[in-house]
Amino acid sequence: MLRYDTLSPDIELRIRRDRLTGNVPEFGFNDDNALRRRDSHDVPSVLRPAFIRDIDKIMHCAYYNRYTDKTQVFSFYKNDDITRRTLHVQLVSRIARTIGRALGLNLELIEAIALGHDIGHTPFGHAGEEYLDELLCKYSGRHFSHNIHSVRVLDSIFPFNITLQTLNGIASHDGEMELCEYRPRSLDNFSQFDEQIEQCYLDKSNVRLLVPCTLEGCVVRISDIIAYLGKDRQDADRAKVAADDAFLGGRLGKTNAEIINNLSVNIVENSYGKPYIKMDSDVFAELKNAKNENYRYIYKEDSVREKIESTVKPMMTQLYERLLDDLVSGKSDSPVFTHHIEYLGKVHYSRDFPYSETEPTQIVADYIASMTDDYFVDLYAHLFPGSPLKIKYNGYFE
Repeated sequence: MLRYDTLSPDIELRIRRDRLTGNVPEFGFNDDNALRRRDSHDVPSVLRPAFIRDIDKIMHCAYYNRYTDKTQVFSFYKNDDITRRTLHVQLVSRIARTIGRALGLNLELIEAIALGHDIGHTPFGHAGEEYLDELLCKYSGRHFSHNIHSVRVLDSIFPFNITLQTLNGIASHDGEMELCEYRPRSLDNFSQFDEQIEQCYLDKSNVRLLVPCTLEGCVVRISDIIAYLGKDRQDADRAKVAADDAFLGGRLGKTNAEIINNLSVNIVENSYGKPYIKMDSDVFAELKNAKNENYRYIYKEDSVREKIESTVKPMMTQLYERLLDDLVSGKSDSPVFTHHIEYLGKVHYSRDFPYSETEPTQIVADYIASMTDDYFVDLYAHLFPGSPLKIKYNGYFE
């Protein structure tokens, strides 16, 4: 039997009463306190306040289009019902805004963080991220993390002058580290933020030390988990990797709709009128159990892992090394020049220095991270036409 929790009568009444009297708790971030890296034409107005400007910049970023053909979890499937990253960021945004509205938070800041949080993600999901990290570290001693690279995309590759609060929420959204309680940690300036980001390049474990500086960032962080927990199970069933009956369920339920509803209700129940985001300890335990089930039956499932390990990993290694060699040797007709450096050279936003002067290993990492799954496959075929490495997709009629 399906289970859909509802808010307790006391919290339901309190939220309704506070809205009617204008006594909504004032924990949402004030637009007037938004900080930008540079003084520019980004002056907030009645029509376009600070975080709506961030949303516009993110949605009009050329890389935003590329969410559409980037793996969320399941690569190698021709199936329009399996989630791609473009839907995931929309689901995170919707869930976070639902929770944020109930708590009286800044919905535009939530939307900006949610829509931008994966814009630096690699093709082929977390496996692609892992392989690119290994390559960048091998050739430069620096690390690759998709959330840190999302900041790089919006703050450096495209110097959009995004607010500190949005960038911090993106950097600290790590949905792999769940907490029972999320408390914001103050962040005063870009110098402090830049040092945090640099430490993540030097040691990837520092990513887990990042904490959102706003309640809005905290809401997006937990919403990232809520968005993928049930949806990945739905996709696993469609991909015939794990059926619904493989999962135990429990208080959260087994279906995507139950999980989203029940976690959202519990968070609002425990967080309304408080300077933190929290859930019941037993609900948190259920969340951890459900996530562990996903790892057992989906993310670490042998057929999923082995197929991508035997194809994408060697393909990415060859691509990285070939593109780096082309770049260092100045092979101007290479796609790293014609499809990437020249493309970014046309971006009209002011830069501290030309993108072409970026360190070569970083340019190659930027290029590969920007690729969609299909572009990666086509580029590999273009550069290595005789290679025996091929990706075979599960078709619609198989």
